[in-house]
Amino acid sequence: MVGWHQSRSQVDGTGPSLMFWSCVIQLSLQQATDCPAHQENCSGFITPLLERYYVSPVYALEFIFGFIGNLVVVLGYIFCLPAWKSTNVYLFNLSVSDLIFVCTLPELSYNYAHNLKKFNSSLCMINRYILNVNMYSSILFMMWVSVDRFLLLCHPQREHILLTLKAAWFITILNWIWVTIQIAPLIIFIVQDLEQNGWTVCRDFGSLGEPRVILIYTVLLTISGYVLPLVGLFLSSQRMVSVLMKREEMRGRSFQRPVRIVRASAIMFLVLYTPIHIMRIVRLTSRLPELNLSQCIMDYINSSFLVTRPVAFAHSAVNPVFYFLMTDSFKEALQDKWRLLKRMLMTAP
Repeated sequence: MVGWHQSRSQVDGTGPSLMFWSCVIQLSLQQATDCPAHQENCSGFITPLLERYYVSPVYALEFIFGFIGNLVVVLGYIFCLPAWKSTNVYLFNLSVSDLIFVCTLPELSYNYAHNLKKFNSSLCMINRYILNVNMYSSILFMMWVSVDRFLLLCHPQREHILLTLKAAWFITILNWIWVTIQIAPLIIFIVQDLEQNGWTVCRDFGSLGEPRVILIYTVLLTISGYVLPLVGLFLSSQRMVSVLMKREEMRGRSFQRPVRIVRASAIMFLVLYTPIHIMRIVRLTSRLPELNLSQCIMDYINSSFLVTRPVAFAHSAVNPVFYFLMTDSFKEALQDKWRLLKRMLMTAP
């Protein structure tokens, strides 16, 4: 019987030596998987590739389109629009904020393209301040634009107090103060982080300081700076859509164009801003020591968070489209100025 088992093992190729080496290979693979060095290198190459070949070129494109579009809007409001209304105040401040923000993108694009991790400490704080103030002021101003459009439908003679220029400028000043108060703790966290690393490394929001403290602040900022304005934007947009639909039934006219514009503005912020807020919370949660996540998982999460940042900042290049579509008077003023300029160039000697 022993001889029969020996011969059967040799024939089937499952002899003792092959079984031994199979066990050795399995143990080696298991040890390699559990090895810390392997975990550190399993996905560490993704972030540098994303920074160089995704973040850097996308930032460059956003700067080009955002700078041109917002500059045209700012100059158009200053030189082409003779009479301002409350909506123009909100859109003008939004375009100025976008224009200032996109001017910070060339430096970020260059640093990511050349894998430069060290930033000037002053520029780091200024850049992060402008970035986050622009993000949360944008959705806040767009919410007020939607509220203004809804009030104008209900009060076409502009007798409502919120439709006056003074009220619009007062609300604008309060918006800037409120957003600055929201971002102030972030600047404190950035200063503390710069002190810890010798004022050389400018970390992103999700990599700052004590993760538990930053996570609590992030959740509060997400609710107050994003969720509540988004809800206000959707509610005012929905009310505006219902009013427009009723007028369409009563007058037999089509209001599909303003309806699409209002819906598109709300959907834009939902699509562009939701991923970065979710992934920022996930990124900070992954850094909690009690979770004890492997370096591989944390690298994947960080890479996913990195992908969402250019998506969120794309609003600065998309917003000028809404400036042209939201108010016909602004578009007509630009067209009149362009025709006048062409006539002057054609008649010039």
